[in-house]
Amino acid sequence: MRTRKFGILMLVLALLVVFTAGCGGQEAKDDQDKAADKDQKIKVGFIYIGVPGDAGWTYSHDQGRQYLIKELPEVETVQLENVPEGADAQRSIEQLVQQGCNIVVANSFGYGDAILEVAQRYPDVVFLHCSGLDTAENVSTYFGRIYQARYLSGMVAGAMSTSNTLGYVAAFPIPEVVRGINAFTLGAQAVNPDIKVKVVWTNTWFDPAREKEAAKSLLEAGCDVIAQHQDTPSPQQAAEEAGKYAIGYNTDMSKFAPNANLTSPVWNWGPYYVRVVKAVMNGTWKSEAYWGGLEDGIVGLAPISNKVPDEIKQQVEKKKKQMINKEWDVFTGPIRAQDGTLKVPEGKRLTDAQMLSMDWFVAGVEGSISKE
Repeated sequence: MRTRKFGILMLVLALLVVFTAGCGGQEAKDDQDKAADKDQKIKVGFIYIGVPGDAGWTYSHDQGRQYLIKELPEVETVQLENVPEGADAQRSIEQLVQQGCNIVVANSFGYGDAILEVAQRYPDVVFLHCSGLDTAENVSTYFGRIYQARYLSGMVAGAMSTSNTLGYVAAFPIPEVVRGINAFTLGAQAVNPDIKVKVVWTNTWFDPAREKEAAKSLLEAGCDVIAQHQDTPSPQQAAEEAGKYAIGYNTDMSKFAPNANLTSPVWNWGPYYVRVVKAVMNGTWKSEAYWGGLEDGIVGLAPISNKVPDEIKQQVEKKKKQMINKEWDVFTGPIRAQDGTLKVPEGKRLTDAQMLSMDWFVAGVEGSISKE
């Protein structure tokens, strides 16, 4: 009897040992899995239309990438530079996905079709398209209301002009660029109603030689302040060589044309990238069409040159605060088009949809918009 009881006791003890070992093994495995998840970095891929050395558009995005790394050291990034729009973009986006990127960021308007095509094949990857128009379940668009900063820079340019004629070196005739030209013109006319703005198209985002030649043609046409929607400081350098003034874009470009540069509408992408990556990491990310303004800090105005009178700086600051506080915005009527048509009645304001599809110039702009 004792032998039988002893055998049963030993069997129970053996089962307990196996059970305990099993539980301990599972707990150890769970701990290992958690450690692996913690050590695994999220990977963000960037597609650039230019190179960070442009000192402008791509440089501003790369500054945002570096800010992301600084704020979230656990994040790994990889970037592909100088990627043309079209089929090359699609191959590059696919390449980043194959390299294990959880998030892909594309920094040019013309990448839209490629982003949407690749995104359909990889529903678990998040895609961010800068200045884009179309979203999807795993595709967000993001941009800033740079037109607000352009209006402020227009105030500076209008105040500093003695010929009442400003020049604008413009990239492509798309709503983003047209909107900026209009905002700049309205800002200039707010301090100088006689201002005219001449526009020359380059049909390129990045071409220093062509940008400079376009600026020279505007200077020869009597423009004494040159503005730009281009990625390099070349238009400003042309203005400096001619002894005239200039307004930059994307970043504070004053060091490239210190005697000409009056200020620049600038970008600050870093905080946006941090916010989105955090949302992806904690599982709260949802597709959106983000369009932040001065109040978000994604757009701003570089320091204004000491050549500009304090009175003008104060006017600029006052208008800036009105936009930050949402008391007023740029496209508030009355606003007339080039042909005199009343586009925005007094007391009315363009909607976001109307601004995002803008294909007309305000009165005072000299130039045309290709419909091709």
